[in-house]
Amino acid sequence: MSEDRLQQSSVTTPLPSRKALPPFEALRAFDAIARLGGVRRAAEYLCRDHGVISRHLRTIEEWTGTRLIDRTPGGAVLTADGLRYHKIVAGAMDAIANGTVDLMRRGDNHRLRIRCMPGFALNWLSARLGDFERSHPGLDLEIRPTDRSPDLLSNHADVDIRFVAEYGVQLEIPPECRSVEFASSPIVAVATRDYLARFPQIREPRDLLKHQLMHEDNFDRWRNWLASHHVYDDAELTGPRLWQGHLTLDGARHGRGVALTNYLLAADDLKNRSLVEIGSELPSFMPRALGIWHLITKLDRTDASPVRHFREWLLSVVRKEHPQLVPPT
Repeated sequence: MSEDRLQQSSVTTPLPSRKALPPFEALRAFDAIARLGGVRRAAEYLCRDHGVISRHLRTIEEWTGTRLIDRTPGGAVLTADGLRYHKIVAGAMDAIANGTVDLMRRGDNHRLRIRCMPGFALNWLSARLGDFERSHPGLDLEIRPTDRSPDLLSNHADVDIRFVAEYGVQLEIPPECRSVEFASSPIVAVATRDYLARFPQIREPRDLLKHQLMHEDNFDRWRNWLASHHVYDDAELTGPRLWQGHLTLDGARHGRGVALTNYLLAADDLKNRSLVEIGSELPSFMPRALGIWHLITKLDRTDASPVRHFREWLLSVVRKEHPQLVPPT
């Protein structure tokens, strides 16, 4: 594009005066000092000499004619003017950083970063992912199991996969993101046949209170599941807390007790009969509690080829293996 055409296509708002824009390196140093609480920490973060960062700070203060930082034995403390100014500077720095990463990612069709629940990664995705990898050679694939949803808006990931029980806290999808519900999965109690043979027979959900229940980080999941089956006993729940669902499921595989999981994650175990679904043929366990699997993407990355290919692959596998779990469209 010629310079004349570039001038015609550019935004017509006037440039700020040069006096209104301090040097960028000085602004960056001030932002780092304010966020990290000291000149030395900012120098380490920016890989600059301590004296250089101090000079950048003096540049900003001389440029604005305002003291922005008070130095105390505990570190740098923002003045009232410094707090107000840093709020503006930090917002601008974050906008520039996010915009730059977003621009870099728009042309990145060779990398896919997936965040998902650990149980989904271990008990379902891992065994099937080889098929996707063979279909997309050369794709730089990164899977990171995590219990916390990533900040998709800050480009921490391309895809997030979450499961939400119908009786739990509902998932809030930011307007800048899109969610595809790819499976509606029953939430079930599972154990081995050997374990069940050693303990009292289970005829209704309340009978589970007599068994070894395995929990994640707290007792809420079991308490909510029992309540969904009209069991509101005040008796305190007991049993080991293993913090993550893939550990409770593995504990059930080893005959340690009863785990609460969702059907998609336990499907392979139920198929090979290493686990059984408790109450699957008993009316008292019906209707089964449900939850929804969500595949979440940022709107402007939804149709990027790696994201689209993974979404289409995931939906096709679920439709093939578990057509009964596919939500109605």
